[in-house]
Amino acid sequence: MSFLSKTLERVKPSPTIAITAMAAELRAAGRDVIGLSAGEPDFDTPQNIKDAAVAAIAAGKTKYTAPDGIIELKQAICAKFERENGLSYEPAQVSVGTGGKQTLYNALMATLNPGDEVIIPAPYWVSYPDMVLLAGGTPVAVEASLETDFKLTPEQLEAAITPQTKWFIFNSPSNPSGAGYSRDELKALTDVLMRHPHVWVMSDDMYEHLVFDGFEFATPAQVEPGLYERTLTCNGVSKGYAMTGWRIGYAAGPQPLIAAMRKVQSQSTSNPSSISQWAAVEALNGPQDFLPANNVAFKRRRDLVVAALNAIEGVTCPRPEGAFYVYPSIAGLIGKTTPQGTVIENDEAFAKALLAEADVAVVFGAAFGLSPNFRVSYATSDEALTEACARIAAFCAALT
Repeated sequence: MSFLSKTLERVKPSPTIAITAMAAELRAAGRDVIGLSAGEPDFDTPQNIKDAAVAAIAAGKTKYTAPDGIIELKQAICAKFERENGLSYEPAQVSVGTGGKQTLYNALMATLNPGDEVIIPAPYWVSYPDMVLLAGGTPVAVEASLETDFKLTPEQLEAAITPQTKWFIFNSPSNPSGAGYSRDELKALTDVLMRHPHVWVMSDDMYEHLVFDGFEFATPAQVEPGLYERTLTCNGVSKGYAMTGWRIGYAAGPQPLIAAMRKVQSQSTSNPSSISQWAAVEALNGPQDFLPANNVAFKRRRDLVVAALNAIEGVTCPRPEGAFYVYPSIAGLIGKTTPQGTVIENDEAFAKALLAEADVAVVFGAAFGLSPNFRVSYATSDEALTEACARIAAFCAALT
């Protein structure tokens, strides 16, 4: 008899973390590995936010807080939703967790029963399906193809909904593709959801502030007010505010759902770090001028990577609307062989050979539910990206 739970046996470790760990091992062995696998901005946390954390420590704000966040942070979150998204919430409708991942996990744990289905557009963030499995639900992946710029169509959403569907997970701009849904594209999806009142919406807006080329971000409850009472709008400070290690995510939604999420959190981790919470208050309430400045650099890096990858024969790389990822197809490379004899049977073989033979770490597309592709995170320096793309081009050119 296995000691581990049967639920855990259905779950796989995060491939992004695994690839990043492999790259670190090679670096420790003296290899010059360029890591393009981690979804983490290379910018430092803004100084005013760090100062707020130091001030909180000095003021003794180091004790337990309410399980799902201090009132000051909940008020700042409410103000953010009103100011940026036109959504009105009260503090009792807000939950603060240890990162965006915990917030999503709490909601799924609080609501899913065996047999409940969760629709997840693919390519998807690697953790969505496994969190659904851990919570006892059934993930239903629906592939959004290269031809639709990795965006789910209303027809696909309609066809995927069954009487067992409980949640639809929506992520724009997307990890891993960077695809952003326009207001019209989003409205077409919310029109479908309005016809199915038993389906709740989990909107993961973590990359809201990372958008380019005049793209205007919108979130489902904003586009369709009729969904307000069955939408959990999720966000956090990790990506836009360069606060990945601070571990603060948050969500707002109907009060009964938030209360259920609080119950889950109170019996697992309890409150997020008190110091991180005070830093997040400053992040949301303080100056926002660094956001467009950072986006100038991200856009430049996106354009650099898209141009370089599209110049490689056998690779097709769409130009995404946001986030800091691209998700190129390698359909033209499948079946070829590397100089060291590895056959590129699929995107996992490609990524492993690229790391082993060219010292570039990327994440293979199967981890995100759509192949044959790989994900590049361009949240690193122009110099590193230029060198990495040159190595990828040389690696692909040597395939036979």
